[in-house]
Amino acid sequence: MESPTTVPAVELRISISDTVPLIWRQLGLPETATVAGHDRAGEKRIIMGVDDGDGPAGTELAAAVRLAELFDPHSPGLSDLEYDYDFGDSWTHKIEVVGPAVLHENTITCLDGAMRGPIEDSRGVGGYANVVAVVSNPNHPEHREAVEWLEFVTQERVSKFDPAAFDLEAINGQLRSLAQRCWPGEVTTADQQAVLGPILWFLNEARSDGLPLTSAGYLKPAFVKRAMTELGWDDEWISAGRVEVSTPPIRNLREHLQEWKLLRKLKDKLLLTPKGRKLVGDPAALWDFLADQLANPDTDAEKIATPLLVHWELTGDEPPYGLRDQVLQPALHQAGLRTRSGHGEIPLSWATDLYYDINRSLHRLELWEGISWGRSDQKLSDAGVKFLLDVQSRWDGRNV
Repeated sequence: MESPTTVPAVELRISISDTVPLIWRQLGLPETATVAGHDRAGEKRIIMGVDDGDGPAGTELAAAVRLAELFDPHSPGLSDLEYDYDFGDSWTHKIEVVGPAVLHENTITCLDGAMRGPIEDSRGVGGYANVVAVVSNPNHPEHREAVEWLEFVTQERVSKFDPAAFDLEAINGQLRSLAQRCWPGEVTTADQQAVLGPILWFLNEARSDGLPLTSAGYLKPAFVKRAMTELGWDDEWISAGRVEVSTPPIRNLREHLQEWKLLRKLKDKLLLTPKGRKLVGDPAALWDFLADQLANPDTDAEKIATPLLVHWELTGDEPPYGLRDQVLQPALHQAGLRTRSGHGEIPLSWATDLYYDINRSLHRLELWEGISWGRSDQKLSDAGVKFLLDVQSRWDGRNV
């Protein structure tokens, strides 16, 4: 078996300034990785993650700056830098060079560290230290309020909150996902087949003489049963699919194929449209078509929400289940969207419906490892990562 390719790397120690006990990690990263300083010659450089037009003159984009420009692995202490995360809370990260390293190609690894990461929106180092102190003291007058806030934000019981926790295996799992997004590789025929599998199966079934419908306009039970079996969905659904109206995986797939204008209803059959007939034999073109569909939704609300959902899936930063509509609602308001009267704010129920509509569109594609409906802990497959990164690339730099 051929050994994995190794590449020059740099070992860094990253700590959050002023935390007590110190929160830190020791990482190995390829020199070619991009980073958000000053350069190796000591000249000051201002590097930001997004180009929002508000940065000082001469600001550089982090995605265009390589580690090798900033650090000299052979000169520890001479090219250290600071990184500010969240200008409101101001988490200042001190990044120090430990020395040169060698890594397998396209990997990032955590070697050591201490303490769990702080909680988002806890008002910086002082605020987080106060939260830790208050939730640890049942006699503190603000204990109950602090516990309710912590459990709401982290969606975990306070009994499981341990500021000293450090799970090296879990951290490296997150870094593997990050590396997968940084270096996804080229889209292969196998990737196309993996992501488009159920769609290609459905279109091919309609390719010859269409799909017969019942008098009520549904797919016939025999077809629904065969589809669930041949797509490998029988064991994953609560009850074996027989009738389309009570088999959402098939019904939703058929509805989306019609929305995407790949199938059309004519009398008592579902037939391929001219576009469907053109794309059924060309998985690469079908991949492009569906990526364009997701990248260019019809409504203003979908144009705001879809990038958020795609970002959440790729980063694993999806809000807890009960909070997703509460994140979408203010995003819609911030974009200036209102009810049709032009005065009322978007109801929370609309944000909920919007989330589920977009989520159903994503789940018509096989983006996850294994069957994904009804489960919130599914991991994106390599092919799924490539597809969603492709969707993101079609937004022409739109910030998420």
